[in-house]
Amino acid sequence: MLLHIVARGRIGRGPEAELVARYLDRVSWPTKITELPDRGGRVPPLATSSVTIMLDEKGPPLGSLAFATRLGRWRDDGVREARFLIGAADGFDDAERAGADLLISFGAMTWPHMMARAMLAEQLWRATSILAGHPYHREG
Repeated sequence: MLLHIVARGRIGRGPEAELVARYLDRVSWPTKITELPDRGGRVPPLATSSVTIMLDEKGPPLGSLAFATRLGRWRDDGVREARFLIGAADGFDDAERAGADLLISFGAMTWPHMMARAMLAEQLWRATSILAGHPYHREG
C-alpha cells in the first residue's frame, strides 16, 4: 500500500525536511510526498482503491497502536493508497472534512505544518514497524 503525504506548503531544506526524510527512508512500504502551494494547486486524483486521512484539529487523537491497526486493516482489505492530507494554516473546511475516511489530531496543541509533516512521517515509520512485528517501544 502506498503511503502518500499531500501537504500544503514547501518544506525546503531544513531540520524538518531532514526529519521527514530520515523517517520515510526507514519505512519499508512505498511512500510519496506531493507538495502543493499554500493556496490553489490541484490534489492529484485518487487511486481506484484509496482512503483519505486528514490531519485536522477537529479529529480525535489516535494512539500509535490503533493507528498501526487501522493501516494494517486497510492494507489487508486491499487498499492501494492511504493519502494523508496536511492543510494550509487555515486547515480544512467542513465539506473537506466530510469527504475524509479518517480525521486525526496530534493533540490539542497547535503544531506548525512542517512539524506535523515530520510527526506524521515518524508515525508512519512506527506503524509499519509495529505491523512488521518489531517491538513497540514506549518511553516511560
